[in-house]
Amino acid sequence: MKLKIGLVGLPNVGKSTLFNAITNAGVAAENYPFCTIEPNIGTVEVPDERLITLSGITGSVKTIHATIEFVDIAGLVKGASKGEGLGNQFLTNIRETSAIAHVVRCFENDDIIHVNGKIDPISDIEIIHLELLYADLDLIDKLVHAQSKKIKSQKKDEVKKYNVYTKIQTHLAKNIPVRQIELDEEETLIIKGLNFLTQKKVIFVLNIDDSQIDTPSTHISDVIEYAKKTGDIALPICVKLEEELSELDDDEKKDFLTELNLESAGLDKLANAGFSLLGLETYLTSGEKETRAWTIPVNCKAPQAAGVIHTDFEKGFIRANIVSFENFELNKGWKGCKEKGLVRQEGKDYVMEDGDVVEFLFNN
Repeated sequence: MKLKIGLVGLPNVGKSTLFNAITNAGVAAENYPFCTIEPNIGTVEVPDERLITLSGITGSVKTIHATIEFVDIAGLVKGASKGEGLGNQFLTNIRETSAIAHVVRCFENDDIIHVNGKIDPISDIEIIHLELLYADLDLIDKLVHAQSKKIKSQKKDEVKKYNVYTKIQTHLAKNIPVRQIELDEEETLIIKGLNFLTQKKVIFVLNIDDSQIDTPSTHISDVIEYAKKTGDIALPICVKLEEELSELDDDEKKDFLTELNLESAGLDKLANAGFSLLGLETYLTSGEKETRAWTIPVNCKAPQAAGVIHTDFEKGFIRANIVSFENFELNKGWKGCKEKGLVRQEGKDYVMEDGDVVEFLFNN
């Protein structure tokens, strides 16, 4: 499963600097609006210390973490849904992502211009929210219009689709994003693939300066409260600090974090928040060739989890040999777990758990 998160926000809020920190790609991050024109794409590993432990136990040649693809999309401005700034082309880029990381400026700095002339995080959030909502309204209006012609046939499926479209249209007109509309399983299936912008879950990345790490400002608390009301996630990150951390090796990074009394880097928290937000987890495989994390949805059954490795694994699934990570670590691998009878043989109805260490058996 490829997890793709779009970095959005107003110009000059720190999106490209954050992207630099994520990927070390060195994309442009100059201090003027619309520096980013084409979306920059980079992939970052999701940190998982369990993989390092497993790799040491089995003597793996390679260690492969789960990954997230980040897309740095040009700064949106008021009127973007109508073509202002660099227009609708960037809204199209957002539609292709799994979730949105909305970068919000919460720090004061007279040397870095704000596109609206003042620091007001809630106002900034509302500008982007409305542009995404207006774009969705434009899409749903077209869908309702087209569907109104199809319901003349009185076919049940066409009427159902029309009713779902008008339901969404009504809510969007009331400034309610799609992700906050109660939809049953059938309704959700009907809109699958339409990629409504406001259907995507959101992480608000609060770009703070180092003085705000220990002493949160009113701007920060305001956004955190806003996110609670909307059911989204708010994550304060000192983006400039993350860029500095990204230039250090692992040992230097650990020392730097210790000096700052931080348990982990903000980027690690962002990666983990993305996984949590989308209801994802990982199971693990480990052997001499490689130790690897595989991304699956929560409540995924064993055959479908096997299919993430290869479709043949799902088609020919026989069973899964499973050990918890804790038991695998404690008993130093497969051999020790087998000797103590800790290897479970699970069938097609087994629901995977995060951190399961697995061997799949299948027919070719």
